[in-house]
Amino acid sequence: MNRGADQIALPLDWPQTQGDTRFILGEPNREAFEHFRKWSMWPVKATILTGPRRSGRSLLARSFVERVGGRLIDQADRADEEEVFHAWNAAQDSGRPLVMIADSVPPDWDIALPDLRTRIAVTPATTIGPPDDTLCQQVIDLHFADRGLHIPREALRFMSERIERDYWTAERAVEVVDRYAIAERARLSLPTIRRALLDAGMISSD
Repeated sequence: MNRGADQIALPLDWPQTQGDTRFILGEPNREAFEHFRKWSMWPVKATILTGPRRSGRSLLARSFVERVGGRLIDQADRADEEEVFHAWNAAQDSGRPLVMIADSVPPDWDIALPDLRTRIAVTPATTIGPPDDTLCQQVIDLHFADRGLHIPREALRFMSERIERDYWTAERAVEVVDRYAIAERARLSLPTIRRALLDAGMISSD
């Protein structure tokens, strides 16, 4: 898989972690990426990160907290409120930021603890958006590369244009195509990919 400059997750002068090589920077996640780069400007030493599942939100958050010695709470909107409350306070005392991953941003959270509610209200939030066409192609390409496979350019465009455009579907589509190609002993070509996705009901025959 060829990587352009915009596909490098974090500046090269930062220590690299394993997750960096898997986080593809694009327009849908650029705002979140820049938010973490400028964490010293946050009003409090905590933030909330939202975005679709499989969007790389956990990779981005883990990479960040590993660098700065922070703490990560996944599914924070469903976590124990006392735990989140004490973690938030500890982040302010230590200066080591807390990252909370959630499916939605406040005020969608149902917070019973008043002291936590006031703290979450002043916590900045950032989000990763749905993939655009470019990022969708890059995600598909990455998942094929993980399997040691090269997908032809025209087949890559076909997949990104025909499947439902979300991170989870892109990953599942690659798995469907790979399994079909193995079962049929078929070359990874546009006709093979079309048949695999049609058989799986992931695209229409139109």
